[in-house]
Amino acid sequence: MTPDDDARTLRRMGYAQELARCLGGFSNFAISLSIICVLAGGLTSFHVGFCSVGGVAVGVGWPLMCLLSLAVAATMGQVASAFPTAGGLYHWASVLGGRGWGWATAWFNLAGLVTVLAAINVGTFRFAAAAFDPAFDAADPAGLRLQFLVVALMTASQAAVNHLGIRVTRVLTDFSGWWILAASAALTLALLAYAPSLDFVRLLTVTNYSGEAGGNVWPETGSLALLFTLGLLLPAYTITGFDASAHAAEETVHAADAVPRGIVRSVLVSGVAGWVMLCAVVLAMPDPDAAAVLGEKAFAHTLTAAVPGWLATALFGAAVVAQYLCGLATVTSASRMAFAFARDGGMPFHAAVRWVSPRFQTPPVAVWGVAVAAVAFTAYTPVYTTITAVCVIFLYVSYVVPTAIGLLAHGRWWTAFGPWTLGIWYRPLAVVSVVACVGLIVVGVQPPNDQAAYVVLGMVALLTVGWFGHARRTFPGPPRGVLTGGRDE
Repeated sequence: MTPDDDARTLRRMGYAQELARCLGGFSNFAISLSIICVLAGGLTSFHVGFCSVGGVAVGVGWPLMCLLSLAVAATMGQVASAFPTAGGLYHWASVLGGRGWGWATAWFNLAGLVTVLAAINVGTFRFAAAAFDPAFDAADPAGLRLQFLVVALMTASQAAVNHLGIRVTRVLTDFSGWWILAASAALTLALLAYAPSLDFVRLLTVTNYSGEAGGNVWPETGSLALLFTLGLLLPAYTITGFDASAHAAEETVHAADAVPRGIVRSVLVSGVAGWVMLCAVVLAMPDPDAAAVLGEKAFAHTLTAAVPGWLATALFGAAVVAQYLCGLATVTSASRMAFAFARDGGMPFHAAVRWVSPRFQTPPVAVWGVAVAAVAFTAYTPVYTTITAVCVIFLYVSYVVPTAIGLLAHGRWWTAFGPWTLGIWYRPLAVVSVVACVGLIVVGVQPPNDQAAYVVLGMVALLTVGWFGHARRTFPGPPRGVLTGGRDE
């Protein structure tokens, strides 16, 4: 299939080819791999898992959650193959369930991508601070001001690169894909080489690290089951953003096949690489109890205690580079989502947001709008665990809606599939995906992330008022093309 064939497929869905279509299969995979980035979420949120129930959160919790994420990715891939557009989840929900469901999905997905960008860049700053200045206090007012300034500068630079065009971004995301794989392998080998002993029992050991024993990452409780589920937020937050491959569909050659492969492969590779890497972190700890009590600084303490100073510095630096590139790819994904939604008239100032620069063939207003929104969110809540909880909830709400609708539509009003399908496995995997997404949403609002519940409820209230008060009458939804007859409501 050639770019012209992809453009014809896009026209059959009612859209013109406006973005530069120059991404190959690896580039599409690399975008999602870069956003997942086990060197970002896996390390910056390591304490979220380990400081709940200890090693078992990594040894058992990580692969369990990754299998559930793989089910979500696989069902997402089948829909992406049928409808390869930049709108991704929003477009699928609109076509299969009606414009109301699509409109709500769009806002949750866009909010999730904006908040995950905030989480990535805040996490990068805190990770670097813990690595290179162990005495730095992120909770101090001066520390929070510095955090805001550095995050704003990081986000602005990522937006500037995206503004310059997908060709520049492609080079960096391709590099990022290889960098993540090489750096995570180097980190794993270094930790295993210098580990005091390879005590694999640690990976199955349950320890209550709630309260002060775990640096107050989680409130003190005697419920190990609750702590284990809270620890699942580590892999849940890390293995997100794989819908980026779908948002890059209109810039990918042979999108109907490359996009679903990019989605599934990014989750599979990240899940395996992340599991091996984090198991190495647990095995390399000189004293798990001493690491847990440090909370957010548990990983930094482990690396500096386990390997020589020069090597620790090099590995910290490699991780920070990967985390920055993770944020860069997230700006790409979020801006394409905003562009696609605005193209269909779904958001305020949609004429400006959907504008594509003739010179760079990118949507600059969408790029900078996403960047500003992410920085603003870090000002609202600088608390890292709350930011991660909010982005997990928003993203998984946007994942569950089209998945549930696809389950209902499959074989009924959705009968035209793409070249990449799951066959008889679609329905059972869709059921697993829906249950997993709903469960994660419930886990995400548990203390101390109560603030996340208020943010989500506020979002639901705003969307309800916005839809019935205005958008229901004014939002036309995606165009009706040959491939996308869809439903009216």
